[in-house]
Amino acid sequence: MTTHQRDIAASIDPVKLDRLAEAAVRVGLNLQAGQDLFLTAPVAALPLVRRVAEHAYKAGAGLVTPILSDEEITLSRYRFAPEASFDRAPGWLHEGVARAFAANTARLAIVGDNPMLLAGEDPAKVARASKANSMAYQPALEKIAGFDINWNIVAYPSASWARQVFPDEPEDVAVARLAEAIFAASRVDLDDPVAAWAAHNAALRSRSAWLNGQRFQALHYSGPGTELTIGLADGHEWQGGASAAKNGVTCNPNIPTEEVFTTPHARRVEGHVASTKPLSYQGSLIDGISVRFEAGRIVEAKAARGEEVLNKVLDTDEGARRLGEVALVPHSSPISQGGILFYNTLFDENASCHIALGQCYSKCFQGGATLTPEQIAEQGGNKSFIHIDWMIGSDRIDIDGVHADGSRVPVFRKGEWA
Repeated sequence: MTTHQRDIAASIDPVKLDRLAEAAVRVGLNLQAGQDLFLTAPVAALPLVRRVAEHAYKAGAGLVTPILSDEEITLSRYRFAPEASFDRAPGWLHEGVARAFAANTARLAIVGDNPMLLAGEDPAKVARASKANSMAYQPALEKIAGFDINWNIVAYPSASWARQVFPDEPEDVAVARLAEAIFAASRVDLDDPVAAWAAHNAALRSRSAWLNGQRFQALHYSGPGTELTIGLADGHEWQGGASAAKNGVTCNPNIPTEEVFTTPHARRVEGHVASTKPLSYQGSLIDGISVRFEAGRIVEAKAARGEEVLNKVLDTDEGARRLGEVALVPHSSPISQGGILFYNTLFDENASCHIALGQCYSKCFQGGATLTPEQIAEQGGNKSFIHIDWMIGSDRIDIDGVHADGSRVPVFRKGEWA
């Protein structure tokens, strides 16, 4: 770390940062004795990486293997690399990661890069590089999407990210404010975060249990710019908070999380929907999204900002124009009430109901651990190289659950559980 980075890191409460590391290991991953851990992080997050490694080894980790990324190195590729570089990705690395997952290695991702890092770069190059990486990552993504192993995502308040969220504050103040927002959303500002997460997980389980008992065939959304019916996959199952991976370890994949979610039917989505928050994707901001579905497929897509990037994402593959996830989050969630736009899906998706384009989660099916890819597809699960969440909820959105006989049950009214 540079002297400047150390000075900025001093703006972050070390006690709460240590609690976040512990929560990532004990709550997020529930890392098992003897289990290896593979983690990725921006180089700015090194203080959190070191604390995670410490807590992982205290929990009995066999081997902790970190890979760090750097914003300047990323930018140098777009500015100096030959044209052919943007159609390549380190497949050898992703194949090795997939083998590690097959050997029961746990996965932790620490996010914190500047969400607008690539905003000034050629969107065609960004799209090509993203597609190449998505294709190369597929062997590892299948293990994550299939919930084969325990995995988790947490965040670190890097200076470049903080400047985007709080552009009018001095850098050290911006970092301190972002850190406190992350700590609060992650429940590590409390004296006993582990107990707080146990209580929160119980509340999310009760929501999931109610939805699973209803066995809705579809959800109908109505509100400004939105009149949308999302069919739910045959044999779908609602999930939320902690759940058991196929390796038998119960973990919390996202810290923070406020959602309950399931798999929509990829061929049974009709109508139009408008985004309610911007989507930060691969360093570009996509805002004012409006799309129309027919037979589950997006046939028309517009955006007030970043429309070219959006359309390139939709052209990634056939599944990119279909849904792989639908999630319910009340407008009164702590992240929503905080009033901060994080420009990071890990947080912004927990401020609003959302949907995801692309790959579905096989765990969101009854008996999902035993279903083949063919069975998942037959029941309506989507397959794609991408999985991109974007927000469609607000305090002006109503949602009804639709039963097979056409009867309706209020689920959300004005953005809140009904």
